[in-house]
Amino acid sequence: MPEQVNVLAHRSAMPKITRELTRRGFLVGAGAAGLATLLAACTPGGSGLPNPAASGGKLEGSLSMYSWGDYDSPDVLKAYQKKFGQKLTVSSFGSNEEMVAKLVAARGTSGYDIVVPTGSFIAPMAEHKLLQKLDHALIPNLAHMDPEFLGRSWDPHNDYSICKAWGTTGFIYDTTKIHRELKTWSDFVDAAQKEASGSTSVLDDPAELTGIYFWGHGIDWNTTNKKELDDAETYLLKQLAPHVATFDSNPGGSGVPQSTQALFQIWNGDARQGILNSKQPEKWKWVLGSPATELWMDNWALAANAPHPEAAHAFLNFCLTPENQLSNVDYIGYHTGAKDIEKSAQDAQMPLLDMVFFTPEQLGTMHDGKLTSAQDRLVEIYDKMKAVAGA
Repeated sequence: MPEQVNVLAHRSAMPKITRELTRRGFLVGAGAAGLATLLAACTPGGSGLPNPAASGGKLEGSLSMYSWGDYDSPDVLKAYQKKFGQKLTVSSFGSNEEMVAKLVAARGTSGYDIVVPTGSFIAPMAEHKLLQKLDHALIPNLAHMDPEFLGRSWDPHNDYSICKAWGTTGFIYDTTKIHRELKTWSDFVDAAQKEASGSTSVLDDPAELTGIYFWGHGIDWNTTNKKELDDAETYLLKQLAPHVATFDSNPGGSGVPQSTQALFQIWNGDARQGILNSKQPEKWKWVLGSPATELWMDNWALAANAPHPEAAHAFLNFCLTPENQLSNVDYIGYHTGAKDIEKSAQDAQMPLLDMVFFTPEQLGTMHDGKLTSAQDRLVEIYDKMKAVAGA
């Protein structure tokens, strides 16, 4: 990877910060509880503990964040600590369910200030008092956000959340092993059966795996229709699972750079990171999932009973400055929802920006995921796929 790309920064360059997992390992597999089950233990009304409110006063001495792993520029985190004299601790979760389960179990005493849920989790978390409202007066840099990425359906007034990053799903393939052009999810499955049989990696996520079928066949990704779910199971178990070598939600970390497989289902930012870290970046080709795929958005949010609300608001405001937004785009490879960020990235001559920013036509093929009554069924299909693949 070229030296100017910040993703080269080693984790050891982040003193006082705990790093654990990687960006988006959405593990809701065997035995994992659905969100409804988790929240059943959390009666609306919360823990009964007071929510310390920020007033713009003196910052507390420390800040704790619970987020997807390796999801912030080390330069931004270090700069925050230096500017405000803060001790920042970052702990990582592997799934939204894991994060929710920990907050529910803690009953308002988790000690976390900032959490980073995916959009569809915001409303139920707020309803069950796992989040507290943000004070926009203490986050003036919210003005640097593009309005297009605010006011989403799960939080129309951004009372509880601010876009941290958003992305999509596609795949990349090794052109030295797959010599034809792949364009669609059907092509992905066909190549998995042929040139990449036994050398295919898919995301370790029920929604993403079943999405391959729904997106490729023009079916609503959020379907709860029994026949459509049954058809997805039959297709995926027979056509794809026998050819899968690995279920990996961070192939950009080592799988792509080390060329462990020929074909990877992958999130766009992770694909960019993997290609830039590869010794032969030119051999990899990125394909946005077609004819349809997903659009996910992760969000900054304030945990209920956050012990350091002043520092939390100061941190969010700091991260939303244009220069820090740009640094995060470069590091994680995802659009942060900041105003004019694409032009800033172009001016900075960042590489592979076609994997970060998308055309209106491409955006039109991306669809939000929802939490539905079919969640357990999706997990069941996921479990069966792993059993067939021998994972």
